[in-house]
This record gives sequence, C-alpha cells and structure tokens, in this order.
Amino acid sequence: MSLFLPKLTCKKDIDDVIKGVAEKVVVLRFGRDEDSVCLQLDEILSKTAHDLSNMASIYIVDVDKAPIYTRYFDISYIPSTVFFFNGQHMKVDYGSPDHTKFVGSFKTKQDFMDLIEVIYRGAMRGKMIVQSPIDPQNIPKYDLLYHGI
Repeated sequence: MSLFLPKLTCKKDIDDVIKGVAEKVVVLRFGRDEDSVCLQLDEILSKTAHDLSNMASIYIVDVDKAPIYTRYFDISYIPSTVFFFNGQHMKVDYGSPDHTKFVGSFKTKQDFMDLIEVIYRGAMRGKMIVQSPIDPQNIPKYDLLYHGI
C-alpha cells in the first residue's frame, strides 16, 4: 500500500477526479493493496509523483471498491493503469492489441516518467492516442481474455 498516493474509494471520487483535474494527466492505478506487483508499481508511482506533479496527478483505485470502472475498462489483470487528460480517456499504443490501459508494473521509474511526458505533450496538442516511448522489451506481455470472441 502506498501511503503517499491518494486513494479513490468510490465511483463518485473517481468521476470527480477525472472531470475536475485540468491540464494534467490523471493516472489511475487499478489493483489491490496486498498484491506484490501492485506494491512494486506503487513504489515507482510514489517515487515519481513529486517530479511529475506539474504534468500528472496519480491516484490509487482498489478494483474491489470500483466494480463499475473495473468492468468498464475490462480490468482482468492487476495492476492496470489508465490515463485521462481534461476528462478524456487517453490511449497509448504499446504495440499490443489493447491501447486503453497499461497492464503490469513499469520496469523503471524512467519508463513511467517518459510515458507521462509523451501522454502530456500529445494531449496538449489535442491527440487522444500516443505512441509509447517504452522499449517493447520492458512492456509486460499478456493475452487478452476476450481475444477471438
């Protein structure tokens, strides 16, 4: 569990943050406090939160407390990280079939910081989807559960 990152515990809180944060990337980490990979990601997020405070606001969301968003974003694997800018869902092309979220933990702090910078700069230019700056070897691989349906 990250003591330094704010937690959103209900749909209203999540909605308020998505709609209320202006001119910054909203980072929502969906997961569980007791999951080891979530804890690894939380460490990266908390260590970078101050450095990225001009570009991003980072929040923790427990998947069990926000089932509506968990279903909406098809959060089948945790942790999953979703990005917004001025109320708009930002998509990132990671070279995988799913551009709606980042699944797993970032390998390094720099990977996360580079991604936030690319999302921020793209969003400021009106883009809704950006190309991931992360080395493809550092992006966790997984199979989509709905693939082939």
